[in-house]
Formats: sequence, structure tokens, C-alpha cells
Amino acid sequence: MPLIPEEPQIHEKAQGPRATPATGRTAPTPRPVPGPRPAAAPRPGRPGPPRPTAPAQRAPREAAATEPVPSGPAVTAPAATATATATPQLQVIPAAPEGALDAAEEAVDLLLDSGRSPGEVLVITTGRPHPWAAHELSFGDAAYWAQHDAGDDVFYADAAVAGRAASRPVVVVALNGGSEDAAGTALSTARARAGALMIVCGDPQNVESALGAGV
Repeated sequence: MPLIPEEPQIHEKAQGPRATPATGRTAPTPRPVPGPRPAAAPRPGRPGPPRPTAPAQRAPREAAATEPVPSGPAVTAPAATATATATPQLQVIPAAPEGALDAAEEAVDLLLDSGRSPGEVLVITTGRPHPWAAHELSFGDAAYWAQHDAGDDVFYADAAVAGRAASRPVVVVALNGGSEDAAGTALSTARARAGALMIVCGDPQNVESALGAGV
């Protein structure tokens, strides 16, 4: 009986392709896909110093129903218009000579608070000059009147030189001393320069007599 050749025995099981890459090569590591970035946190620190605010400049009102009434007896008058009237509205604030300048300052503050522009107000004194006027005059007459011509601030003038000032919508008179002639000159100038409102701080009787005399 013929011998059947023995089948070759497989001593090792067939191996599939190796998962390990060839020697010397390393499989690349996949890069992670970045997700959405979180919102950036606000930077620490204090805000910078506030920028200086320019002084408020209010445009002159074309028409005012009523004028601001500083402390003192109110005087009712027709509405003032942008065009200067022949006789401005008059208001008298009772004050002694030593307190007339302070009363005038309070009146100016109320005018500005009510919307008047600083360049609309002229203040006339009959006695001691206002500290602002004394300070500006220390730089010379030309520098003093340059402030007037700029027209962007309240202007203070002595009765003797107030006639040189231009007309403004509001003129405030402080009867803070001086002679009767100075008071008469101040009232006369105020009436001629006031476009809408004339405020007089002083003794009401003296103001009435001066105005009644045709000042």
C-alpha cells in the first residue's frame, strides 16, 4: 500500500499584518480639535481719570416766557423777546449797601441755574469793585476789556466805566455804596444796556426815587 506522504504540519499559526509600524517610525498622534474659546475675562484695573468736562455753554434763548426770579420781591412783566425792548423788566432785591454785592452774586447764580449763559449777564457796582474785576484790572486795562469783548463770561464793571460795556440781555446792579451820582449813573447805564431784564440790589426806596427822577 503506497505510503501517503505526511501533510506538512504548520508549527506556527498564520500571522496577520502587524499593527505595529515599521521599526523607526512612530504613528502620528492625532491633534485635538480645539473647541470654542471662552469669552475673554475683563482686564483688571481701574478706569482712567475722567476727562475734564468743558463748561456748559448754553445758547441764548430766542424767547423766554418768564425771567428767573432771584430771592426777593418778584416783578411781573410781559414776556421778553430776543429783541431788546425800550423798557426792560425791572426787579428790585432789597439789600443794604454792605450786602448788595452778595445779593447780586446770588441773583447771578440763579440766572445761570435757570439757563442763562454767562455771556448774557453784566454786573455793575457802585462802591467796592467786584473781586473778579479787581483781579482782571491788575493785568491792565486792555486785558480787562478783552474779557468783555470775548463775551463768554459774566462781566463786572464799576459804574464809572460801565457805559463802555455793550448791551446784554440781563444787567444786575449792586448798590453797594458810593455816591448818589454813582448810583444814578449805574441805574441809567443798566436801563440803557439791559435787553430783557434789569435787577437792582439795594434799598428799594432809593431805587424808586432814583428811577422816579428819570434815571
